[in-house]
Order: sequence, then C-alpha cells, then structure tokens
Amino acid sequence: MPNTGERTDFHAWLSWLADGQLAAAQQSARAAGMEIGLVHDLALGVHPEGSEAWSHQDALASGMSIGAPPDAFNAQGQDWGLPPWRPDGLAASGYAPYRELLAGLLRHAGGLRVDHVMSHFRLWWIPEGASPTDGTYVTYDSRAMLGAVALAAHRAGAVVVGEDLGTVEPGVREELAGRGMLGTSVLWFEREYDKTDSPALPPWRWRQSCLATVTTHDLPPAAARLGDDDVALRLRLGLLDGDPRVARERARAETADWLETFQRLGLLTADGGEEEQITAAYRFLARTPARLLGLWLPDLVGDRRPQNVPGTWREYPNWRLPVSGADGRPMSLEQLVASPRLNALTAAVRAELDGGG
Repeated sequence: MPNTGERTDFHAWLSWLADGQLAAAQQSARAAGMEIGLVHDLALGVHPEGSEAWSHQDALASGMSIGAPPDAFNAQGQDWGLPPWRPDGLAASGYAPYRELLAGLLRHAGGLRVDHVMSHFRLWWIPEGASPTDGTYVTYDSRAMLGAVALAAHRAGAVVVGEDLGTVEPGVREELAGRGMLGTSVLWFEREYDKTDSPALPPWRWRQSCLATVTTHDLPPAAARLGDDDVALRLRLGLLDGDPRVARERARAETADWLETFQRLGLLTADGGEEEQITAAYRFLARTPARLLGLWLPDLVGDRRPQNVPGTWREYPNWRLPVSGADGRPMSLEQLVASPRLNALTAAVRAELDGGG
C-alpha cells in the first residue's frame, strides 16, 4: 500500500497527464478548423463521498441532496444525490471554490455547457432520506454566480451555453441573454401550448441566443420519440402517472403535428420513413436563427435507447450504454465515422445551413 506522499504524487501525475491530453485535444480541434473546439460540461454537483466534497466541506451542504420537484416531465420529482453549494459558504469565501472550478474547466476549452443553469438562481434541496416531494427551493445570489461564470468565460474567450430546461422561473432566460450566454432549445418542447391548431413553433419564431437540439442526454433519441418506445419505457420503469393510453395518444398527436410541420415546410415527404423523419427534424433546426446547432450522435445512427433516464438508478443502465446502430449493435469509432446514415444526415444539415436545402 503506497504511503500518503506516494498517493499524492500519483494523483499529481494523473492531473498533469489529463491536462496535457486536454490541451492537445483542443489544439487539434482548432487546427482542424473548429472555431470553438472543445466544449466542456459543468456538472451540477460532485459525489457526496468524493475528494471534492471533502475538500470543500465549508462550501457544500452535507446531509442534503439536490433534485427537482414534480413536473410534467417527471411526476415523482427527482433526487440527484449530489450535495448543493451553500450560499453562505460561497459568499464567505468570495466564491473562490466556484471560481477555481470554472478556471480549471475553461483552461483548455472554447466553450462551457452549464448543466441546469437555474441552479445559479435557486435549487431544490432535499433532506437526506426524504422524498423529492418533501424538498424546498433555496435561493442563490444569481448576480454573483453568473458574474463568476461570465468573468471566467471572458478571460478564456469562451462561449457559455446554459441548460435552461425544465421548471424555469421568470427572468432566468432574460438574465442569461443579457450576459451574452446562450440557452438551450429542444425541438419537442418548442410548442405554443395555448394553440390547438399546429402548436409546433415555426423555425423563424425560435430565439437566436440558444443551442438548438432535437433531444438531450436526458430525453429519448429521436427514433424512440417518433415511435412509442419512450412511453413504453417510462411505463415499464414506473415513471408514468395516469392512463398509459392517454400518454400514448398525446405523444402520437404531438409527433403527428411535428411530421405535418416538416411536410408543410418541404422538409419531408408524406411517405418518408424514420431516417427521413429524423433528418427532417435536424434540417428544421438549421432553419432557426439559433447561434449553435447540436447533433445528437445516437440520432445520427438510429440508436433508440436513451443514455439517461432521470428518476432512475438501479432500474436503468444510465451512462453505460455504448452508442449502437438501428439494429441495436454497438458501433466502434471507425464504424461511426464510416456510417452512411451519419454522413447523409450531416450532409443534409450542412446543405440546409448553406441555403441549399
């Protein structure tokens, strides 16, 4: 068993190795013509028994977990098992732990995606052992929190994308836009719910200051969303409240509306199959004024399984599924690069962006 000094040296070597690899990856990306290069992810929290939690005991609230209250996406609420930042602890330290975290993430990156950016305004705290329904919102100094992000991004010359999805209180998106930060707009959610006649939001009505995507890591791939796979999975996992038939009919109605919208815009023919429907969805995004466009790798090859199902732990293999093709077989990196389906979809999106769609 190595002594403490040896373990410290080993961890320092690992940090040095990772830093060098990230630097090389960013340099390669920029040399290949990528204007932004790597976009790192700012996770919402750390493992409660990890080194970060031990190092920042004054800034993290032990005995508490963060999550989300019940909503239309998850009727049971969510518990993410991560300790929240303590507003008083951050303020007392001049937000030093948070500023150090941001500087490290942006050291070799051209962008930063901020998971659940609403956490800079308020977070749903859940006492240890309690249900997500028993939690409560705790507010943060959003000006100080977002100011730290803006300063770090300015120094690094990086773009910031906030995940402003779910329960978003009034003023959040305006505050992000005012600081030059992008939000996240997901196709399936961009609807005018007060309209009964084709509530799908047309591309010219989308906001500009966003990353536009068809789906996310917390949602089913497009192939599953266009069929009944998503409803069936949530029903099997016990995440679907109410009558499954009603949920299935609602999902089918929304899907039909999107497909009709794609046809009306000339993006899809009436007899277009699944692959053509997914391509139409991404071509639709290319017609929006969004500053950034995200292509979900599983969508490019027809994978039907979500990478993560919020509200599950042992019930679903979250983050452990290799990207697979439409046949369900895992694909190697070489197979992904050579995939005819992937190359056809990206070419169609590129043509749409160039005005040749």
